[in-house]
Amino acid sequence: MSESIPIPELVDRVLAELQRLHYMESTQNEYRKYYRRILHYASSQGTSHYSEAFGRQFFEATYGCAWPELTQPVPRKFRPMVRYLESLSDMQLHGTVLRRRSRNQPYEVPSTFRAAFDAFTIECGRRGYSKTAERARRDRERLFLTYLEANEVTLDTLTAHHISRFVATLMDYHPKTVLAILTNLRTFLRFLYQAGFHADDLSPTVPRIRSGRYERLPKVWPADSVQRLLGAVDRGNPTGKRDYAILLLAARLGMRVGDIRTLTLSAIHWDAKTISWVQQKTGRPIEYPLLDDVGWAIIDYLKHGRPSTISPQLFVRHLAPFEAFGLHANLHNIHKVRPAGWNYTTCRGSWPPCTPAYACQHPAPT
Repeated sequence: MSESIPIPELVDRVLAELQRLHYMESTQNEYRKYYRRILHYASSQGTSHYSEAFGRQFFEATYGCAWPELTQPVPRKFRPMVRYLESLSDMQLHGTVLRRRSRNQPYEVPSTFRAAFDAFTIECGRRGYSKTAERARRDRERLFLTYLEANEVTLDTLTAHHISRFVATLMDYHPKTVLAILTNLRTFLRFLYQAGFHADDLSPTVPRIRSGRYERLPKVWPADSVQRLLGAVDRGNPTGKRDYAILLLAARLGMRVGDIRTLTLSAIHWDAKTISWVQQKTGRPIEYPLLDDVGWAIIDYLKHGRPSTISPQLFVRHLAPFEAFGLHANLHNIHKVRPAGWNYTTCRGSWPPCTPAYACQHPAPT
């Protein structure tokens, strides 16, 4: 797009887009207040059209520091201001307001290993691995490739000696983690040989460790802890209604996170009182009875908590634009829900301040 748009018109377009994306009215008001300051400054400077250079000039004149000089990630007190300005640039360049989220830097596969890594990714898909399993295998190979790159080892020069040295770097990992890494490493090395990336099959050189399958009992929560967690959810707000329904599906039906994240509205059969879906991990269809407390929690969420959205997923994000959770969202923070009465300042200004969440004993100020 990248057209020259008068600042008042650009502001109107951003505000209209925020309304279309169902941003909260309070959030839209914050944008309006900030843009009034920008319009006033533009008038005082005799500037009629917006540019990124003008936005940086306004930022420096207002806060006494240059925008590009801010540390990364941007300090919390400046994040809303930067977001307001970026929204103007987004509208001018792209005709919409882009959603920005802080993310870890994506892994860059060294050029020496890129062809083999990409081929292994394709092979994982061909073998029918689930998306989660495929990502786990790729992440374990990244650990190995990072070691090779740091030691200037290529696939052509890779030997059993290098593999032994790599295994030595895993000494501080839990035995179960080491077992998973080495198992996947054998698969990767065998693939390199079969696909012609290495002249020899080095998979037999990977040492084997003894780790009994049932040597450790699985970690479970006591029943009273589960009840305390469910009771701690603040069900008086939309997010709490969503989180409560999610926790019930996990606690009552034992659903995996990936299945909860992708659960669709059509998976719930109200007349038959059942819930059915295809498991992400196994690819097998499964059907469970829709228990009364689970059903009522979902109804409460659909009627009083779920934002207006065309997403087919039952559970969606509660920050505009309202859409399904990301492919790799693990919903980890939902089991650390904020108890009713939780207060940001009282609870030491960080989240999660208390673990587990129901242990929070900091009452909200009167």
